Amino acid sequence: MMMKNDWFEEARYGLFVHFGLYSKLARGEWVMNKEELSPDSLRQVAADFSPHGFDADAIADLAVKGGMRYLVFTTMHHDGFRLYDTELSDFCSTKTKAGRDFTAEIIAAARKRGLKIGLYHSLNNWFDEPDSVAAVEDAGSYEIFMERTFARIRELVTRYNPVDVLWYDGWWPFDAKGWRSEQMNAVVRSIQPGILFNGRNCLPGDFATPEQHVSTPQPWRPWEACVTLNDNWGFHAGDANWKSPNDIIKMLAKASQGRGNLLLNIGPDGEGRIPLPTIRIVEAVGGWLEAHQECIYGTDFWTLDPYVRGEHRGDWCPHGPFTVKGNILYLIATSPPAGNFALSGLNCEVREVTVVGGPDVKFRQTGARVEFEHDGALALKEGLPRVLRIGCDRPPAIYKTGGMRVPKSDHPRYDPVSADILW
Repeated sequence: MMMKNDWFEEARYGLFVHFGLYSKLARGEWVMNKEELSPDSLRQVAADFSPHGFDADAIADLAVKGGMRYLVFTTMHHDGFRLYDTELSDFCSTKTKAGRDFTAEIIAAARKRGLKIGLYHSLNNWFDEPDSVAAVEDAGSYEIFMERTFARIRELVTRYNPVDVLWYDGWWPFDAKGWRSEQMNAVVRSIQPGILFNGRNCLPGDFATPEQHVSTPQPWRPWEACVTLNDNWGFHAGDANWKSPNDIIKMLAKASQGRGNLLLNIGPDGEGRIPLPTIRIVEAVGGWLEAHQECIYGTDFWTLDPYVRGEHRGDWCPHGPFTVKGNILYLIATSPPAGNFALSGLNCEVREVTVVGGPDVKFRQTGARVEFEHDGALALKEGLPRVLRIGCDRPPAIYKTGGMRVPKSDHPRYDPVSADILW
């Protein structure tokens, strides 16, 4: 049963936090699997786990400064280490030197700031025996594994009640039947009737979760693109491949075009500290959002099909992404034109043009073509894009094709055949 998720559909931007024992090893969240580290070796890491720099209030403050509206926290990744107090295992943060319930701290900090809160929890478990491999190989081990999986989930949603999202992950090695996913969701909903699920226990869930790409599902359903800020989910000391603030803004625009969300991931280091580049990038995007939120939040669909026109009203632009709201078309000029420029293919009459937070812009319209004289007003400001607000007499649409004019007969739009092009 789909739950009422109005808040989720309007959230647009959230903060994903990957933190755990793997953060201390500083080689990514899959280090136990990729290096075949034994459970005993992980116990040794856990014995010295005391991340004094972990500050839930600072993480929640960063989400607020970044313009985010919800936060998702890894309560347990595939390595089986719980970042909460549990009666089911001694492999948890409250039974280490830290002696802290990091999940409770994050929930309290998020609630204090009005952020919605989601709990990530892996179904897979590399640590406990029988593990997921044993569950595949042996029927008796499977029953024990599933009983323990259900016990973990039941304890989690009972201990932290209410929360807004249960973010399943680690669905290897079973399908929905193997995970007993219908029963799993029913158990959770019996405890928290208003909670939302993602689809990573092999059922569709309440929303889709495209990973490392921002793509609107077809047919449309509520969705959230989860994307790393660099190349790893968990902290990796050698990963400095940070996305720029402009990269994030373009992903936010793409999420807005398809009325979805961007869940941007950060990975605190082994001491729990947020890396300085993370803070710089997230705060820069947040400052831009504060001044330009009208073109990101509460937007309408602006989608493009490269093969047929259909009911799509969108188009692409070399100067940056469009978004749309009501009768207003926004151009987020991530690559601003050096001089005057034009847009063509518009279905509407332009009434006024301004730069958001800036001057009016002169324009001249001839049919479906509009020329703009911006006199440098679209130049990047401190490396971040300006936004052109184009007020129209009706909800705007742009229709262009791969030809210099629109054919009067049936025709493809941009691609005549199926192509391996990411639009």
